[in-house]
Amino acid sequence: MELRHFRCVLAVAHSLHFARAAVELGISPPALTKRVQEAEALLGTRLFQRSKRSVVLTAAGELFVLEARRALVQLEQAQDVARRAGRGELGRLEIGYIASAAYSGVLQTQFARFRAAHPGIHISAREYAMELLPDLLDQGRLDLAFVRPPLHLPEGLDSVVLLRDRFVLAVHADSVLAQLPGATIAPTVLAQAAFIVPEQEWGTLEVSRRGGFVAQVVSRPGSLVAVLTEVSLGAGCAIVPHSLMATVNMPGVTYRELAGPLISSEIAAAFRRHEQAPAARLFITQLRAAALAMA
Repeated sequence: MELRHFRCVLAVAHSLHFARAAVELGISPPALTKRVQEAEALLGTRLFQRSKRSVVLTAAGELFVLEARRALVQLEQAQDVARRAGRGELGRLEIGYIASAAYSGVLQTQFARFRAAHPGIHISAREYAMELLPDLLDQGRLDLAFVRPPLHLPEGLDSVVLLRDRFVLAVHADSVLAQLPGATIAPTVLAQAAFIVPEQEWGTLEVSRRGGFVAQVVSRPGSLVAVLTEVSLGAGCAIVPHSLMATVNMPGVTYRELAGPLISSEIAAAFRRHEQAPAARLFITQLRAAALAMA
């Protein structure tokens, strides 16, 4: 059966008059009669009892009309869902992030803004090791990723900076470094220090460059929480984003500002340059606008 059969049967069932139903549908009465007869032939049963004076539904017709109305409502809902999804009003986004994107508040700000504007789009978010995010995005397993530059991105990816932060020094609270006088610590003072390096090693490399030494790396535990945990156990010091200093108060860890020009620490959003999914394009548009407003 075709959709036209459903509509013809429902029109006749509504008015119980072939001529009026034909006017309602904008077709001729013979064409309407033919379609109803086709429907009955396909179903193998009569839907209407016809006489010169009246048209009434059969028992089969009454049940068919009940289900046909439900089917048409479901069809209209399916069409509406497809149209809304095509406009980016519905959909699903898979987003990967690094922990510092959450510590900085960038992740929460962008999510809240997008959900307020597009409540029909479901967002799933999961923390990943930063080195995994570019490939997951490039392979289509993620729609967007919140990362910390500098980070190599495959050719088809692009990114925008959403936050400019700075790096600070995390040390054990009872260490010599923690007791040094002054508001800041110069990179040269760290020449003999043991370093615990997070997944973004840019801060550590820049501190050692400015101090004129090669950092003595004793551990690369990965996540920032793992880095701070090792600092709290006295394993060494770490160069971490200032956002951590502002949000994470771990026993046994204190933070010190670094002397000299600020060492830039950024949070960026990465995405496919030629994204086709409407929901993802809407989020990318928001991210580009946020980056432009920050510039």
